Amino acid sequence: MTLEACTEMLRQQDPDRFGAVLVAQAQDRAALVTLYALNLEIARAPFQSAEPMLAEMRLQWWIDRLEEMGCGTAPPLHDVLTPLWDAWGAEAGALVPLAEARRRDCERVPFDGPAAVIDYVDATAGVLVWAAARRCGATEGLREIVARQARGIGLAAWLRALPQLQALGLGLHPARPEDARTLAAEAREGLRLAARLHRKVPRRMAAALHPGPRVPRLLSEIMAGRLDPFEEVPAITPFQRRASLARLALTGRWWR
Repeated sequence: MTLEACTEMLRQQDPDRFGAVLVAQAQDRAALVTLYALNLEIARAPFQSAEPMLAEMRLQWWIDRLEEMGCGTAPPLHDVLTPLWDAWGAEAGALVPLAEARRRDCERVPFDGPAAVIDYVDATAGVLVWAAARRCGATEGLREIVARQARGIGLAAWLRALPQLQALGLGLHPARPEDARTLAAEAREGLRLAARLHRKVPRRMAAALHPGPRVPRLLSEIMAGRLDPFEEVPAITPFQRRASLARLALTGRWWR
């Protein structure tokens, strides 16, 4: 029931956020590590059963615990919830929407177009990035910048995972290349709008807003029709990941 268990989970399953956490300010690391570990757990919950009702029950368990924490009740001893409680306390209750948004995954229903994907990304990545940014000092006045960056981050990650999502019945149906290009354009626009306003954002928030490696390249390739994200998306190499994180650590630049 330790922070180290959450850190190891992040290192193995979400290496980009793990690296970003390493360059975060010391006082923010515990909150970020536990937040991202929670995100991994609730994202995985709908896929722990092929039966939608059972999958939703597993997700509901997380929702119930977060609601209890929001009311001031400590969770049962748990590898993620115990350190989350230590780092967030009753503020963990504000993370309930992050889990609620995953109910859609339990249903195994594909998206019927770009607008539905954007709504889903705003409800998942949008909530996650805002929670991280708030713990790194974001004020309400920065919400729109964070939301734009979060949409770009979330859509890029969704497009990168699209071959696997299609196989699970959680991608786009019908699978139209123009819809993928629309999503890539929306992601790039979000990132550009956030970058335009980067001077308003304190450097402390860089770890929370890091988009990961090679995101602009991925989006450009999809928009130009040189990459079909329904088929295969190039993997990120260890060198590319290290280079992206080194840039973040040395410059504090989260924008492109």
